[in-house]
Amino acid sequence: MSHYARYLDISQGVAYGGVSAKEQAIKIQKGIDILIATPGRLLELCENKSIDLKSVNTLVLDEADTMLDMGFLQDIEKIFPQISPKRQIMMFSATLNQNIKKLAKEFLNEPVVIEVSSQRSSVDIIEQQIIKVDEEKKLALLSFFIGSKNLQKVLVFTNTKANVDLITQTLNLDGLTALGIHGDIKQPARARALRKFKANEIRVLVATDIAARGIDIEELPHVINYDLPQSTSDYTHRIGRTGRAGNAGVAISLLCVKEYKQMEEIQKDLIINIPFTTMEGFDLTEREPRTKKVVNTKLSVKKGLKDKKPRPRTAPTATKPKKSKKTTKRDANRKFGKR
Repeated sequence: MSHYARYLDISQGVAYGGVSAKEQAIKIQKGIDILIATPGRLLELCENKSIDLKSVNTLVLDEADTMLDMGFLQDIEKIFPQISPKRQIMMFSATLNQNIKKLAKEFLNEPVVIEVSSQRSSVDIIEQQIIKVDEEKKLALLSFFIGSKNLQKVLVFTNTKANVDLITQTLNLDGLTALGIHGDIKQPARARALRKFKANEIRVLVATDIAARGIDIEELPHVINYDLPQSTSDYTHRIGRTGRAGNAGVAISLLCVKEYKQMEEIQKDLIINIPFTTMEGFDLTEREPRTKKVVNTKLSVKKGLKDKKPRPRTAPTATKPKKSKKTTKRDANRKFGKR
């Protein structure tokens, strides 16, 4: 915000956890035009009477779907009533889920939905690749790939905090400067890591999805999915970090056998077919899932109908002569027919 407002007479402040709330409150109380805050810290400042939201007439909820998924719905529901009744509320979201609809119904008056682009169009400009690899070889392949291709600026996504720490440590031991960001790392350290990454002081930034929300890097040539995300929305969020501002971007997913099905779902949702490859020296040993063979069966057979085509005639077989019925004298005297 300070970058965009540097030529304007607009004062702004921030409020987020991990740093001193007292210093933030002092700056806010001096008077600001725009406040950028996380729900938890903002609610804390309101409860401590450090800030009064009654004069706020414009409220923007960015990354709304993610905030609600992270459990901030109750905090947001407590914040909204505290702002001015004459207000404009804008919610920006990658998806329109039930929580977003619930919040809109409760606090918005005749809201209008504006859709900028679909998930499909947002990934069309990005070159996507899949490298198949055994799960136990992923870390070695990641380090080899970055080093052998001489990649200078790479954002690596993984699903767990433990993997962030492990990948960061391994890459540094291999001579690839790297820092990690996740929920357990304090905000000043996360900001410092991001600042160094943008300034090209480190080659690799390793992050979880939540920690990477809001990261905006104009020139980011490579994004690597060390683990595949659990949803198509998260996938588009990840690879959307590259290919910005007209720059070329490449998104690579390291795929092990247990992730094949999830990748099929992502490709189906985005209506794309991503090419895959393997790397020399990293032969696949994991057993690939079996695929069902499709057997074309006639519709008439499925419905149990008889085949109308005449069956080929077979040669007549010899039959045994029938035995004549033994008759008695009484039978011979009987007359059959009309009387």
